[in-house]
Amino acid sequence: MPDNNTEQTVVETPVVIAEYTQAGDNIDYAAAEKIEYMQVVPLADRIGIALENIAAGDTGTVTLTGAFKLPAADGAIEVGAKVYFDAAAGKVTTTATDNIPAGYAIEPKAAAAASVVVRIG
Repeated sequence: MPDNNTEQTVVETPVVIAEYTQAGDNIDYAAAEKIEYMQVVPLADRIGIALENIAAGDTGTVTLTGAFKLPAADGAIEVGAKVYFDAAAGKVTTTATDNIPAGYAIEPKAAAAASVVVRIG
């Protein structure tokens, strides 16, 4: 038989109000060094692609979405495979260790092919 004298604790969830600032597909990026149009821009935990030339010390537009043909390391890559950017080599790879998440392959890459199409983000 249930105990009718048991008190239940009600936990109130705080209401958090957000302020919309932008769609987030493109960001303003402050360049520490010169960046060229369509250059891969390594970020903290993803890559972006510069949509314009950005001089060192200036701010320019970097996109965080889209599909781009990028240089790739040796080895086949299947459609849908997670890929990473090896900043030291300047190439996309399937190796996660010490590399930056880039997105996923949206076209197959043959082992000897020099590039792969990646949906970044």
